[in-house]
Amino acid sequence: MSSEDPGRSAPRTGPGAAVDSTGALPGRAVAADTEQVSAADRASGADALTCHGLRYDFGETRAVDGVDLAVRPGEVFGLLGPNGAGKTTAIRCITTLLPVPVGMVRVFGRDAARERMAVRRLLGYVPQQLSADSGLTGRENVALFARVFDVPRRERAARVAQALAAVNLTVAADRLAKTYSGGMIRRLELAQALVSAPRLLMLDEPTIGLDPIARTSVWERINEVRAATGMTVLVTTHYMDEAEQYCDRVALMHQGRIRALGTPGELREDLRARRARTAGTPAAPGTAFTPASPSPSPSPSSPSLSSLSAAEPTLEDVFRDVAGTGLDEQSGGFRDVRSTRRTAARVG
Repeated sequence: MSSEDPGRSAPRTGPGAAVDSTGALPGRAVAADTEQVSAADRASGADALTCHGLRYDFGETRAVDGVDLAVRPGEVFGLLGPNGAGKTTAIRCITTLLPVPVGMVRVFGRDAARERMAVRRLLGYVPQQLSADSGLTGRENVALFARVFDVPRRERAARVAQALAAVNLTVAADRLAKTYSGGMIRRLELAQALVSAPRLLMLDEPTIGLDPIARTSVWERINEVRAATGMTVLVTTHYMDEAEQYCDRVALMHQGRIRALGTPGELREDLRARRARTAGTPAAPGTAFTPASPSPSPSPSSPSLSSLSAAEPTLEDVFRDVAGTGLDEQSGGFRDVRSTRRTAARVG
């Protein structure tokens, strides 16, 4: 098991529903109680996650620098940024793997410093590094997590079956994980996180190293579970097309800070409007959104402002605009590259 797994216990729920014979997502199967709680969360108006001035230092290096964030119940929220931006460190603070001062992080109103175990019981976590054991079957992997999460013994077998069915692994459940494809491994890890019926699912680059078909399959399972339970999802990804298609809102992080936040459409419209203003042409009416900090000026080698203003920006354009140039020198380090390549090799 990965050292990054929060090792939290699961909330105790009622007996699990039966898994349907097709292996498809059973109605209310993953966590009927989660659906009820999520509806109450939305009705109350409370945030699923709040960060107030979140900071974290590694020695003299500040990895996260004053992050303010609010994630709404039931939404898919994307945390984007180049390697070394501080995304994974922020995730580890939220999951209580790294200690934070009182008041900086709250999950459904629970303080991550004062109520560490209560916060862990609310979370499901799929780390960037793989957490499945290749020497166990898919069912055994999920059952191990069910025990770690303190799922009641009388419910354990049904909950494991439900989690496997939710990610479409029922047929392959009794095969060794080392025989799985990359996409199947990632779906198995999703099942491991879902077996505890989390209210907030944290996904750190869940599709890293996967081919387009496998990436789509992972996201289909995430969306099916979310639709059935009303679960909140916080995801980090380097794939801008995933963020554009699946995230309700995104935050762009660079050098430890949130540089822009909004829906993908708002961020694209803001960049288009700023390009038009810089080029001296009027911007068409739209929903402009102001980034959290000024964007760098275009370099002399950049495309002409007139051609840029005429083109419809993509979320990748917004990413480049926020992060600026020189990413090869600023992003990540040896450990980041080694970790990413190991994960990609194992799922590939």
